[in-house]
Amino acid sequence: MSQYRSCLPLLDSDRLFLASGGLETSLVFHEGIDLPHFASFTLLKDDAGVALLEQHFDRFCSLARYRETGAMLDTPTWRANRDWGQKLGYSESALEDVNRRAVDLLVRQRAKWQTPQTPVVIFGSLGPRGDGYQADTHMSVDEARDYHRTQIETFAATEADLVGGNTLTYIDEAIGMALAARACAMPIFLSFTVETDGRLPSGETLREAIERADAETDSYASFFMINCAHPTHFKSTLQSGGDWVQRIRGVRANASRRSHAELDQALKLDDGDPVELGEQYKELKGLFLRRMSIVGGCCGTDVRHAEQMCRAIQRMEGA
Repeated sequence: MSQYRSCLPLLDSDRLFLASGGLETSLVFHEGIDLPHFASFTLLKDDAGVALLEQHFDRFCSLARYRETGAMLDTPTWRANRDWGQKLGYSESALEDVNRRAVDLLVRQRAKWQTPQTPVVIFGSLGPRGDGYQADTHMSVDEARDYHRTQIETFAATEADLVGGNTLTYIDEAIGMALAARACAMPIFLSFTVETDGRLPSGETLREAIERADAETDSYASFFMINCAHPTHFKSTLQSGGDWVQRIRGVRANASRRSHAELDQALKLDDGDPVELGEQYKELKGLFLRRMSIVGGCCGTDVRHAEQMCRAIQRMEGA
């Protein structure tokens, strides 16, 4: 069990933590790797794949150490749940093994990069049962709790500090994940994706998602995040303010302003403007997300974008 679970460093202070960028898009478009079903965990099957993953995390850990921020590392297991595993030919035992090995990879990264100025937190990445761009598979809360519990139980028996649900497209799945994590005594954060109108792909608002998740789980989630959307897609929905906004501790935005449908059809990577994205993060923190202490990227982002996020926010804070 992780030494950090009872006092996660990223919850103890407002220290800036750097999360990594878009792993899958970097592998596909920068490294030319074929990722069936966008499943990066398949790289854990051999030394060459593990080396690619290590190089990805090395880049971000090196930046975190240079900028004297914390580092928040996510296991490459976004697709390592039952349905996606079956599509890729993985049995339940094989999935359990790959989730464990994914944590072991990041434990080695922590040993390599952690310093007093750069604490390293590891989270087990949980992805949706269905597609990450649309609410195409809708489970009840109970179904989602039972579906995700197996993967969470695996992470709970490792040195992962917490788990995180990413690119969540509707509320019931998020609530089910949180209840499964609570049953496993595992800290969790929930990260929603939104469309260009600031609403979840299911049509629910971000406010509804956070407030209902808190109401139905006794606020079990340690915090919330937004990922896989550009800041211009959700900036306006934050303007109303309220307690729910302050539950958001992190953003991992897309580099592109395009909609999910447009990105899904794109043959070339749209990596946007790293400098502009960094300034947009600064604006989000300065105007709305004052408790935002976790910054990183999603589709189309890499270490260039992360550098500009850190620069802009640290400049604003006078660091």
